[in-house]
Amino acid sequence: MKPTKMTLRLEWINEQDAVPLPEGIFEKMKELLALLGEAEGVTAGEVAVTVTDDARIRELNRQYRGLDKPTDVLSFSMLEAGEGEPEIRYGGGDGEEEAGFLPEEIPLGDIVISAETAKRQSEEYGHSFERELAFLFVHGFLHLIGYDHEDAESEKVMTEKQEAALRKAGLSR
Repeated sequence: MKPTKMTLRLEWINEQDAVPLPEGIFEKMKELLALLGEAEGVTAGEVAVTVTDDARIRELNRQYRGLDKPTDVLSFSMLEAGEGEPEIRYGGGDGEEEAGFLPEEIPLGDIVISAETAKRQSEEYGHSFERELAFLFVHGFLHLIGYDHEDAESEKVMTEKQEAALRKAGLSR
């Protein structure tokens, strides 16, 4: 049986119109997805990105994290096992079935970004709105595939990976 070509796909939803998005931001996120996939060995799957406003992300933050305030980005991984479920791992791409691994074309998860918060943060940090949206996308993607920043060591690893991807995409500080 001939192996099928695996791909990483990006689904894009802009459900807000208060903040005009930078031209080409969807294409930049697709580029970043490819760079991250290559760097992390993630060869297939789908990531859904929703750009929303502060009111909607506040609702989601309250519902899923118990925090009644807007935030910049939320990630909802489809790779995390629920309580009592077996560990879920990304399958890689050798075409061989292996117990505990997911199929090739799977939803990796959802990333929700508040355009309003991202715009404010870009102004506070003194860089472009495009860079801030790209940073939040990269940050969200790393969460989807299992990275976190709960302690100094894991935060350092995540920060280095974020900066490397943004540098490769031409979005350095």
